Amino acid sequence: MRIALAGKGGAGKTTLSATLSLLAARGGRKVVAVDADANPNLAAALGAAPAAGRLQPVPVSLVSRRRGGTGLLEPVNTVLDRYAAAGPDGIRLLGMGGPAHADEGCLCAAHAVVSSVLEDLGAPGRLVVVDMEASPEHLSRGTVRHVDAVLLVAEPYYRSLETVRRMSALVAELTVPYVAVVANKVRSTGDREAVEEFCARHGLAFAGAVPWSDAVGAADRARVAVADWPGTGDVLTAVQDVAASLGRITGRRLLG
Repeated sequence: MRIALAGKGGAGKTTLSATLSLLAARGGRKVVAVDADANPNLAAALGAAPAAGRLQPVPVSLVSRRRGGTGLLEPVNTVLDRYAAAGPDGIRLLGMGGPAHADEGCLCAAHAVVSSVLEDLGAPGRLVVVDMEASPEHLSRGTVRHVDAVLLVAEPYYRSLETVRRMSALVAELTVPYVAVVANKVRSTGDREAVEEFCARHGLAFAGAVPWSDAVGAADRARVAVADWPGTGDVLTAVQDVAASLGRITGRRLLG
């Protein structure tokens, strides 16, 4: 099962990606977490050692153009063994790679690498969680065309919902089987209802809501995973509920 999380910048994609990855790994799932953002933060959100945050990207030389896109020249398990960093609870962490210098051009090759890796990561029993960047470029380039589901993360206000609306239209043009919306940083019943109404109006599945918590910010400042920080039980329960809801939508088990 391959899940990509998308949404407006600051909506909470990285926090939810890390929390979902940790809960799944602690439930016995084999998890690969892909930081598909040129400004990587997923390792820190997982509470990984600083060394894991300096991910060695899969080199472009391992990707070849083929009919219909690009593909890996080596088995994906070999690529994982060589380039994935060891994260907490057995999570294997892959990075997209980003610019080393200013004015060095686009990240076209990095997107091709992510697309190729995702295509081959679809092994049974493996959960792949992809933390996307805020830009819709992953969608316009079709970088995540091979995932099984896109989870659109929305804060309960207009600009965030507008971003989800635009992204959902792009996802609909890809071959992604499922798309759903999760409301994040919800402070009231009205917040949740606003996102549910938005989903109903635009024909989108609603996967649940995650409450606002000051403890999430405290965990981030301490470089500790939300799953390991005191006072985040309501957030963890909500993420488990979202995973269960997405599992019902896709017919695939996410957590152990």
